[in-house]
Amino acid sequence: MTLLALVPSVSVLAVSARAASSGFRHGVYVTLGIIAGDTIFIVLAIFGLHLLAEAMGDSFVFIKYIGGAYLIWLGIRLWRSAAGATAGQAHADTSTTSSFITGLLITLGDQKAILFYLGFFPAFMDLKALTLLDTLIVIAIAAVAVGGVKLGYAWTASRAGAIISPRMGLMMNRVAGALLLAVGMYVIVRA
Repeated sequence: MTLLALVPSVSVLAVSARAASSGFRHGVYVTLGIIAGDTIFIVLAIFGLHLLAEAMGDSFVFIKYIGGAYLIWLGIRLWRSAAGATAGQAHADTSTTSSFITGLLITLGDQKAILFYLGFFPAFMDLKALTLLDTLIVIAIAAVAVGGVKLGYAWTASRAGAIISPRMGLMMNRVAGALLLAVGMYVIVRA
């Protein structure tokens, strides 16, 4: 799980961009959203995901559209942020709830997470034999493995965001905004 979390992905981009532009605290909240999404997938995989997927049908695609649109909106906000702002100041109006939702929606629409938890995860464990305690242990392992890696990315990005010049900060915001726009469009197209 740690190795998969280390691989650059949409979630790594989201954590890094939010931490660089808004500070470590927001990177933490994106990470908590990612962990919440992972927890949802673990619970669904253990307690009958196939039934939920059949029941939701095409509605599951709607979640991906919402996630993609949200990323596009965040990209536009990041692109338009003030040139002289430093990390933590660029998005004083950005709430921690927004950061959490970013992580959650990205994870719920992340094909890598879906493939792992719904495809490979059942191959590694006998899901029918897991007890409630086993499930809690699996969730804790996922939280530490995935969360630890994402927090490392958040800390590194927030340090980089805190020491850069205002001009470089504007450029970073524009690059991060453009990447979020691109990822949002990719999520929508793939949905």
